[in-house]
Amino acid sequence: MDPSGGCPHAANATLLARGAVAPLVLPGEVEAMAVIGHDALREFLSHPDVAKGAAHFTALREGRIPDGWPLKTFATVQGMTTADGDDHRRLRSLVSKAFTSRRVEALRGRVEEVTAELLDDLASAGDKAGPIGEWEDGPGNRQDLPHVVDLRADFALPLPMAVICELLGVDEGFRDRLHHLSNQIVATDISPEDAMAANRDIVAVLSAVAASRTENPGEDLTSALIAARDEDGDRLSGHELIGTLLLMIIAGHETTLNLITNAVRALCLHRDQLELVQNGKASWSDVVEETLRWDSPVSFFPFRYPTRDLTVDGTVIPKGTPVLAGYSAAGRDKAAHGDDADLFDVTRHATGSTARHLSLGHGAHFCLGSSLARMEATIALERLFTRFPDLDVAVTEGELPRHASFVGNSVRRLPVSLGQLG
Repeated sequence: MDPSGGCPHAANATLLARGAVAPLVLPGEVEAMAVIGHDALREFLSHPDVAKGAAHFTALREGRIPDGWPLKTFATVQGMTTADGDDHRRLRSLVSKAFTSRRVEALRGRVEEVTAELLDDLASAGDKAGPIGEWEDGPGNRQDLPHVVDLRADFALPLPMAVICELLGVDEGFRDRLHHLSNQIVATDISPEDAMAANRDIVAVLSAVAASRTENPGEDLTSALIAARDEDGDRLSGHELIGTLLLMIIAGHETTLNLITNAVRALCLHRDQLELVQNGKASWSDVVEETLRWDSPVSFFPFRYPTRDLTVDGTVIPKGTPVLAGYSAAGRDKAAHGDDADLFDVTRHATGSTARHLSLGHGAHFCLGSSLARMEATIALERLFTRFPDLDVAVTEGELPRHASFVGNSVRRLPVSLGQLG
């Protein structure tokens, strides 16, 4: 795996041509495998002989994974994503009450309010924006495009970050720092020293959040988790509290940030698809589902471990091997999605002509915040293109700087021209 990340789709196509399971070498010469075929991944994600707990990671258990390994946090953080059986059910049940259909729907008004505020800010920033050549990471002096803003930084990021932080009771002063540290945690090209520092720093910030909510509890999820721990000490340990907050912060904003960013890129690249939605021939929900399939916000997610030698689609995955879920590859698997799997087509979900994507997971670890992510992205896209119907990406796709990670799948910046301001 290339630690610097980049667009995964060409490499995924090469791997899929060879089979549904691929051997990989991770940073640090760690041998691993990825399940990349849609049907094989669906089976693997819900297989009873596949675990999430790090005790099943043979190389880690034998001391062959050093501190500072860039992917170690994914294996060792204490929370839902690294728990199995009763522990997983216990941890998930403590959080799940915040993500019931009723609770998510109750957040709709706040999501709409934050979206409206951000759109007003975009319009104001667009009025003051200069030429694209003034941008860091920009391609140099280009034509003077009116109303150019960084949609990722100024819209796609602050929306889910505001919502998840309000849900958790995280003060606004912590948010920029948490996003920066989250980026370092998911980076795969980070040095061991920087990886260890990022983990120490994010634990310190989240400990401060927990201390603040302990002293001044509110109607937020962190306060509820602390109360559950205090009422019955074995329900949630201190490490599990911090681990749960870390997972909620990262999963609660990074994936939705990538989803909104990737959806805007896709619609700008495929103006005919945008026109279908604007003319009522497809829905904004269809856009969200097709983006999740076509350009999954998570490319390769670590880790799962077979608890015995396991044969998946004819390939043996040895017991204790770290396995990545290849969501970006599975989304374009022609065996599941048809010969046109490489095409961005928002109508395929409306007609039910293809298998559902797996980008939000499957089985016991299916994404707990999927309903919230879908709602945020749907509202964001509808309001964005209603306000700025002529919005377009201001540089070519090849000029967009990619994430330095093969875990997350998106670009670091998204300069867009707002066009005629509405």
